[in-house]
Amino acid sequence: MTEPITLRGKTILITGAARRVGRALALACARAGAHVAVHYGTSRDEAESLKKEIETLESTAALFQADLNDPSQVRRLLEQVWQWRPLDGLVNNASVFEALDWCSTTLEDWNRNLMIHLTAPFLLSQEFARRLPEEKTGRNVNLLDWRALRPGGDHFPYSVSKAALAALTRSLAVALAPRITVNGLALGAILPSASGEDAGDLLARVPAGRWAELKEVEEALLFLLGGPAYITGEILHVDGGRHLI
Repeated sequence: MTEPITLRGKTILITGAARRVGRALALACARAGAHVAVHYGTSRDEAESLKKEIETLESTAALFQADLNDPSQVRRLLEQVWQWRPLDGLVNNASVFEALDWCSTTLEDWNRNLMIHLTAPFLLSQEFARRLPEEKTGRNVNLLDWRALRPGGDHFPYSVSKAALAALTRSLAVALAPRITVNGLALGAILPSASGEDAGDLLARVPAGRWAELKEVEEALLFLLGGPAYITGEILHVDGGRHLI
């Protein structure tokens, strides 16, 4: 029987960890034995609740607030985390998901999506690589979306910025090798959309015909953080086959 993946002794930073999928990922890392750096933007109460829950798992957590729209705060985030504990892994999870088409997208919308989905992950990944000691190895996982490889006209700035993040993932996998693996985790129907998108219509386009279980996403993340180090530059789809049609 295969032993469960462990992150014992590792320190992992997860951006946007206070709510929804980010929260589940943080708890999965804690259950695997990791120390978790919990980044949040405005969800202070949810972040504090998550910290308390992580501590019941006999793990440790620390909270770090930063506005990922502000490059100076993004850079300072890694500095503050490193003062707590040196990182072994970085999970770029923070996201905005807005139903904007090309016509309704303003320059502000465009810049916000690019900053959170592309520029902030780049700056964090760059600083992570700079700070990681030469003798250590690290793991970097970027949260993507099936739309990154099959972009359409809906959720326009979101899809374009996630497609750019997919390209960044592959470029960094080459640039940061061999010390840091860089992979993507592309999600599909994981949790009902906060925007109220019709679930029946959405699931009709998912070959698996159902929502994912959060446990399935958690297992995929742990695989990329603690599994084979010979895997880099991959985009693992946990979307029930949605990217195929």
